[in-house]
Amino acid sequence: MASKPGILTDWPWTPLGNFKYVVLAPWVLQSIYSYMVKDEKEKDLSNFLILPFLLWRVIHNQMWISLSRYRTAKGTNRIVDKAIEFEQVDRERNWDDQIIFNGILFYVFSKFVPGGSHMPMWRLDGVIITFLLHAGPVEFLYYWLHRALHHHYLYSRYHSHHHSSIVTEPITSVIHPFAEHIAYFALFSIPMFTVMLTRTASVVAITSYIIYIDLMNNLGHCNFEVIPKWLFSIFPPLKYLMYTPSFHSLHHTQFRTNYSLFMPVYDLMYGTMDKSSDILYETSLKRGEESPDVVHLTHLTTPESIYHLRLGFASFAATPHSSSKWYIWLMWPITLWSMLITWIYGRTFVVERNRFNNLKLQTWAIPKYNIQYLLQWQKESINSLIEAAIEAAEQKGAKVISLGLLNQGEELNRYGEIYVERHRNLKIKVVDGSTLAVAVVVNSIPKETTQVILRGNLTKVAYAVAFALCQRGIKVVTLHESEYQKLKKSFAGKFENNLVISNTYSQKIWLAGEGLGEEEQLKATKGSLFIPFSQFPLKKLRKDCFYHLTPAMFTPMTLENVDSCENWLPRRVMSAWRIGGIIHGLEGWEEEECGYKISNIDKVWEASLRHGFQPLTIPSNKSYCQLH
Repeated sequence: MASKPGILTDWPWTPLGNFKYVVLAPWVLQSIYSYMVKDEKEKDLSNFLILPFLLWRVIHNQMWISLSRYRTAKGTNRIVDKAIEFEQVDRERNWDDQIIFNGILFYVFSKFVPGGSHMPMWRLDGVIITFLLHAGPVEFLYYWLHRALHHHYLYSRYHSHHHSSIVTEPITSVIHPFAEHIAYFALFSIPMFTVMLTRTASVVAITSYIIYIDLMNNLGHCNFEVIPKWLFSIFPPLKYLMYTPSFHSLHHTQFRTNYSLFMPVYDLMYGTMDKSSDILYETSLKRGEESPDVVHLTHLTTPESIYHLRLGFASFAATPHSSSKWYIWLMWPITLWSMLITWIYGRTFVVERNRFNNLKLQTWAIPKYNIQYLLQWQKESINSLIEAAIEAAEQKGAKVISLGLLNQGEELNRYGEIYVERHRNLKIKVVDGSTLAVAVVVNSIPKETTQVILRGNLTKVAYAVAFALCQRGIKVVTLHESEYQKLKKSFAGKFENNLVISNTYSQKIWLAGEGLGEEEQLKATKGSLFIPFSQFPLKKLRKDCFYHLTPAMFTPMTLENVDSCENWLPRRVMSAWRIGGIIHGLEGWEEEECGYKISNIDKVWEASLRHGFQPLTIPSNKSYCQLH
């Protein structure tokens, strides 16, 4: 929002929320119906193609968003290093408003403007006229409109909304108040109106012009340099006819230079070209891939989780991943296609970068889904990918690699121990983060607690939590003899008196892991508190009980570039397994934390608090946590 919002700031359909697309429905239905029922000679193909063209624009923009986030996370040719936060993601989430607006106007043009309907597919003269008019009147008028928008009166009421984003993403290009979009479309309509009224319009002329505008807008705001130097060497004047991402990036960091739309020649003519344009271009081109200090490994969970990755839909990634929304199911062809791509591509990829106290952090994703971890024939492939990722992180100079969701248990990789055994000379420290997960669970238990019930599959974290609680004098209750014997054996004769077997469900504190059945959960007494010790959240069946998040902590505000949620966790909340790797890197600990080893719980907990990570608590049976 601009600092002093002017008239026509909001889009007319803002009150409709996610149902805003209904404003296109009458036009779309009329177009389809008309094309289906009319005779071949009367059918208007150009009108019928408006909807597919609008869908292509959405896909085109999303491709740029994903590419930009991937490239800037890797660091190759990145222009601006500053962070993007949730506030920017929220401000830019309605980037498709301008496509809806353009769509309505395209239908209006087709119906009411002479020459706007029944256009041929191709006319060379129309294409030439369109791009000549763009290079002349459109670029010239835009330059002076843009300078006017930087006058304090218009800037404070309109254009400051766009410039709230210092670090740009492709979609930043279209984040303007409604009034600005009216002005911009009026400019871009000059070539389109002209070819329509002169009867030289064609489908190719109109669509290629809009695609050109989208392409250049996304290019100028993508925050990584992509235009090769040899292009300007072959034809030097081209640098004044086509801007580069670094050229327009300077406009967002300096504000009073580089006003041109796509052609810098107008900045050259009127003396507003930034003197550092060439230097920044050269510097960005030479910039290599960033070397992380700490790498966090994760993987896809469900098929639709691809949309919740930071490389997927920005607005989805900025909210916790919950049960699938109905419109996600409509996208099953794209979901299936993405699964095939990850299956074929089969390599780890960078999804996120962060910075914390001069520590460079990256998150890498393994292209495997939860269900694949349950398949015996997939285990070798999964372990090969993890092992390759560890070796790649080692080559890049990373100090720590945390296994995160990949720490799937004893059967898969013995909690990461097999990688250390295979590579005895590794300098990188393999950390599964289990110690901090144990510390978070133990410190989530109310202080007055005297006994807890332990349910679910016994994992490394479960054994360590049970032992830590018994050591503190809290009785740990199990319901099955086999579980009791396994836990007792792991205690090696220490604190066994606090380990109890029972057949009642009277305990109010439930430590729950994967494998907790619905039937058992329903047997819990009213007001019970479920505290998960696994990485995956419990299914919340009881409205009269309280549910804690999976082991996690709030991140300090000094952790930069946090603009997406980690799976099902709220904003700026990070899993204990992931934080464990960061703490390991910050402290410079030389020990491995994998296999069955648990580090000093109190030492890891105190270190996490000292670095600004804060514990969570459950104040009510709501689905979110708040600070102590």
